[in-house]
Amino acid sequence: MSRRMRIYYYAVFGALGGLIGWQVSNVLGLSFARWIYLSDLVVGSLLGLAIGTMIGCAEGLVTRNLVLALRAGAFAGGLGFVAGAIGLPLGEFLFQAVGAGWVGRVLGWAFFGLLLGVAEGITGRSQMWKGAIGGLAGGWIGGVFLEATRSWLNAPSIGKVAGLMLLGASVGTLIALIVVLLSRAWLEVVSGKLKGTEFILDKFMRANGPNAILGSDALKADVVLPDPDIAPQHAILLGEGTHFSLKDMSPQGTFVNARKVSLARLADRQRIRMGNTELVYHERR
Repeated sequence: MSRRMRIYYYAVFGALGGLIGWQVSNVLGLSFARWIYLSDLVVGSLLGLAIGTMIGCAEGLVTRNLVLALRAGAFAGGLGFVAGAIGLPLGEFLFQAVGAGWVGRVLGWAFFGLLLGVAEGITGRSQMWKGAIGGLAGGWIGGVFLEATRSWLNAPSIGKVAGLMLLGASVGTLIALIVVLLSRAWLEVVSGKLKGTEFILDKFMRANGPNAILGSDALKADVVLPDPDIAPQHAILLGEGTHFSLKDMSPQGTFVNARKVSLARLADRQRIRMGNTELVYHERR
């Protein structure tokens, strides 16, 4: 999927996470009227688990990588569980004890979004701080939507589900939007099975940081290209701080602008061919 479609998928999956979290809490009947903070902790953790899992899965689905979807969903769901267990009681505490009003609850949701953004930064291909900023903004805006919807709608149950879906959609949208707007480098697949898919590479650009392996094996490669003529670990992107170098590791060969290379510095708009798949490297200064 393109980077713009990433925003759409994150929004939809975030909203589904809010819907699932609401439904699970209703089915289980989790309500502790005399123990409001315990109720917030349990309900918040389930809501965070649902939204985190769905947003995490979106990262794998936009690149059509089931392994990444499962791995990212599990990790983001776990961190979302923690985020909800802390964020919802924190917001309630600010609302009840400090007298912060609805602003206190919104702050709790902002913290909730912040941790979900951190999870995306860890499991995705962007830098962690970008996901954190997006999650913080999404949690704040979504929290305003949630509290406003619950107050304005006369039917409490409808207001709650609508608000939670808006919260999940807002967190997902802002995480993806900030990552896309601030992305510095990405690969666009222009031919092959994943035509139209874009892989953000920001996390790998830092010098002496993690390298990105391009290949056909979902368990061994960071950028997975399902092409039988691509080796499981075909090439590697070496971050140089301001740009990437591409190193071939395959018997089949790697081509940059139709020239076979063993090691090449990449520049904006150069075309890379591996097997029957062609990609365009994009770099923003």
